[in-house]
Amino acid sequence: MTPDQKFARYVRFSLIGFILVFIYYLVADMVLPVTPQARVYHPVVQISPQISGRVTSVQVNNNQSVKAGDILFSIDEGPYNLAKEQAQLALDDAKLRNKRLDTNVKALEAQISAANAKQHEQKLLKSRGEKLYTQKSISEQELESIRANFEASKANVAALEAQLAEAVLARGDSGNKNLAMRHAANQLAQAELNLSYTQVRALSDGVVANLQLLDGAYAVAGSPLLAIVAKKADLVADFREKSLSNMKQGTQARVVFDSRPGEVYDAILETFEAGVSNGQLSANGLLSTTETSNRWVRDAQRQRIHLKLANHQDLIANMPSGSRATVQLLPESTIGQWFGSAQIRFISWLHYIY
Repeated sequence: MTPDQKFARYVRFSLIGFILVFIYYLVADMVLPVTPQARVYHPVVQISPQISGRVTSVQVNNNQSVKAGDILFSIDEGPYNLAKEQAQLALDDAKLRNKRLDTNVKALEAQISAANAKQHEQKLLKSRGEKLYTQKSISEQELESIRANFEASKANVAALEAQLAEAVLARGDSGNKNLAMRHAANQLAQAELNLSYTQVRALSDGVVANLQLLDGAYAVAGSPLLAIVAKKADLVADFREKSLSNMKQGTQARVVFDSRPGEVYDAILETFEAGVSNGQLSANGLLSTTETSNRWVRDAQRQRIHLKLANHQDLIANMPSGSRATVQLLPESTIGQWFGSAQIRFISWLHYIY
């Protein structure tokens, strides 16, 4: 066999091998989809103070495990202690004011009793005066004077009753239903709540990450100062849309983690993500933006799925957030599962190299 014949044979074998690999790639992309775009994500809780103030002490270290309720850092209590004392003074003042109003109500009630007695007396004098007038014993001027005194006594009673109604209205309900007491008690409760916020606590179990906070920093309400990586973990993988066309919830999968080369873990496809950011529209008042691309073959859109390890779910809980993985989805056929398992096993060996 001449060198040209040998070269032609090598070319034929190479073309046949390329065609076989290309056909396998096309079939595998639909039947045995695999992606290296998989990660372990942990929910990250951003810790923001609910009040503003100077940080007096940071009580955790970077990468320290914390439990829900543990104190992370403290804010200067001085201004909030003063606010609490001021609210307590306002509550005490409301109580004292109510006592003064109660005394005023009792005084007006006593004055009304005296005015009623005076009115009764003037009424009797008026009746006697009218009899004496008919008997020509007093003059008409004296009778008019008696009648005027009676009307004055009636007006005095009416005025005192109006003052009493105003005093009762100003006093309001008694006990805890009193409006002034409720307002002052609410201010005191708010001051006590703000005082409790001076100790910023963890809301969930996790690990403190990227801690940059130091004593003396000024905390602004609502501004994150540190982050806690939760123990709960989620394994997600991004596949091309057509690769998921034959897959459904409950499909078996195999997972290889970059941090654990040579180890293959069983998993199941738990859920499909509802969408990706490219498919999100916002009511921002702007006109629509069309997609522009000069490529004849555009990039395939990827969709996200969530997976659950069959027997080692606690494994990813201890992995750092962002850990890489490779996911192989398996078809229902036995032969397809065998090829898929072989393919992911080969990839797991390659992780020893890269």
